[in-house]
Amino acid sequence: MELKDVDLNLLVVFDQLLRQGTVSGTARAMNLSQPAVSNALARLRTLLGDQLFVRSSKGMLPTPLAQELAEPVGHALESLQATLSRKMTFDPLRSERAFRIAMTDIGEVHFIPPLMGALGQRAPGVTVTTVRNTAVDLAAEMSQGKIDLAVGHLPELSTEFFQRRLFRQRYVCLFRPGHAMDKKKVSMRDFEAAEHVVVTAAGTGHARVDELLAQGGVKRSIRLRVPHFVALADIIATTDLVATVTWTFAERCAKYFGLRYVNHPFALPAIQINLFWHARYHRDPANQWLRNEFIELFSE
Repeated sequence: MELKDVDLNLLVVFDQLLRQGTVSGTARAMNLSQPAVSNALARLRTLLGDQLFVRSSKGMLPTPLAQELAEPVGHALESLQATLSRKMTFDPLRSERAFRIAMTDIGEVHFIPPLMGALGQRAPGVTVTTVRNTAVDLAAEMSQGKIDLAVGHLPELSTEFFQRRLFRQRYVCLFRPGHAMDKKKVSMRDFEAAEHVVVTAAGTGHARVDELLAQGGVKRSIRLRVPHFVALADIIATTDLVATVTWTFAERCAKYFGLRYVNHPFALPAIQINLFWHARYHRDPANQWLRNEFIELFSE
């Protein structure tokens, strides 16, 4: 006999017969009719090939097989009931959960320092690993729970995913102090006359900027292309190159590298940064907690 052949309800009736000792008492305890209990007992007898209970002046007495089954069946039912009744919770102060979050290198610059600072106070045992969304099958990894959250401009994550807007940000021109564009307002002529560095970071959504500038007929002298944002501030600080970047990145570069930035002369649309999670984990307490941390720290 295999477990798939056993109706769980029959085991519940069996357990109650052991406890109550009578068909009538079992029927009352389970809110069933006596014929329904008798029918369940008959099915169990056929399934197990044993009488299980015999009538006596003291009620229904268990056979040796029923006595042998009593403890494991009772324990299994109690364990199952406890599992089904337990509400899943997440205690950040005690947890040692390892979260994986998909983001770009520019995302790491913006999100990770504040996030780790907050986790140090609120969840000292929790660890975080960042993952490049272009290095994996992001939708599949998130559906399987291998990646908990993704953050950024990710229009490809739509079906099966929830998302929450964190903020929108505009584009600016970033350059070193004393550059020819280091003034309150720059024109398209100033922009086109400068030499540029372009970040060709796949999967970031920033490639759309290059497309829009080209469609608008803007002509740039691109002297350098790099695949990441991580070295951009160092490059700009030591050259005359200009980069088109988001305002939040420019603010950080101004603070830590002394760079300057100005509003972009071309009417580029603002980019929306969202937080994404798979529908399977919408009610997962740990995922909910981490989402709330992001929203509290970074949402406009």
